[in-house]
Amino acid sequence: MLFQDRRHAGELLAQKLLAYRGQSPLILAVPRGGVLVALPLWRSLGGELDLIITRKIGAPDQPELAVGAVTGEGHVLLNESLAAQLRLPEGYVERASAEVQAEIKRRLELYRGRRPLPDVEGRLVILVDDGVATGFTLRAALQGIKRRQPQKLILAVPVGPPETLARLNKEVDEICCLEAPPYFAAVGQFYRDFRQVADSEVAAALNEAWRTS
Repeated sequence: MLFQDRRHAGELLAQKLLAYRGQSPLILAVPRGGVLVALPLWRSLGGELDLIITRKIGAPDQPELAVGAVTGEGHVLLNESLAAQLRLPEGYVERASAEVQAEIKRRLELYRGRRPLPDVEGRLVILVDDGVATGFTLRAALQGIKRRQPQKLILAVPVGPPETLARLNKEVDEICCLEAPPYFAAVGQFYRDFRQVADSEVAAALNEAWRTS
């Protein structure tokens, strides 16, 4: 399947999740691209639309190499084997995760202002992104949500490789994925339009959802 754009992918996901219409789900979107997927899902299912941001912890002198990931609440998922292989300096993960957490807070305030974070406990939560590749940061996000005791946790993504989806399935009650191709290079290959999403588009989507809440 080739998606026209993120809106189209979100509309298709909404069709697969119609059983949850009227159950007031909390839809947590990963900015930026996940927000444009989540918007038509929220329009269809109702409930509440908000954000979740999880960022990787880069290795010393190799910031693109993820030795871990951290959520806004401070949950850290560490790549234990890589960390041992790199012989990370003592205290490195703690210092790096604090810096990353501060950046997450800054980005959340950029998009959300001072709006209170949504309650998760006891709720139906749907985590949405525009696709998944390795799934490392999404796994940290899912683990962070589970620590806040949702009633049910669903991962909704248009596309992802089978092996990644199998790993993530252990973290959720349900996965809704439209395509799991065996030959997977990048999320963008499954979209006709996979342009970069602007901050203004994220803000507009959230404002639409919050005006009606």
